[in-house]
Amino acid sequence: MPIVLIGGGSRSGKSSHALAMARQHGHRRGFLATAQVFDDEMRDRIAQHQHERGPDFVTIEEPLDLARVIIAQQEMLDVIVIDCLTLWLSNVILSGQEPRFSDFLDIAAQSPLRCILVTNEVGCGVVPENALARRFRDLAGTLNQQAAARAVEVYWMIFGVPFRVK
Repeated sequence: MPIVLIGGGSRSGKSSHALAMARQHGHRRGFLATAQVFDDEMRDRIAQHQHERGPDFVTIEEPLDLARVIIAQQEMLDVIVIDCLTLWLSNVILSGQEPRFSDFLDIAAQSPLRCILVTNEVGCGVVPENALARRFRDLAGTLNQQAAARAVEVYWMIFGVPFRVK
């Protein structure tokens, strides 16, 4: 099934657009959340996102193994929103693992699920001053390029407005 990639800056409307798209592609909808609760502010953010999704999405929380979730859910869901790739990348880096983009993206591309991937664009700003931040920025750029190459549709969100890039 096709991959759809939705990218943009923080608070640009990426997640809302992804949810709207998912609602157009079947009644069995999943939301794969990569966020982890480390403090009260993040707990509040997650609760707000859950409220925005409402009851018409099955929420699966998985910070690291996206491929496993796609495989496990491919018979039970029509569409899955994976939000977000850059947070997943951060989780992988901080866990000490080496990110394996191709493995996850190949499984998503071959799955019968429509996979809507949400990602942040982090390369439009200044070059970060520390090595970890530069590594993250570079890996995020590579991940986004590889996801876009496999996607049949790519959207860039600006001020809540989607622009179809591919």
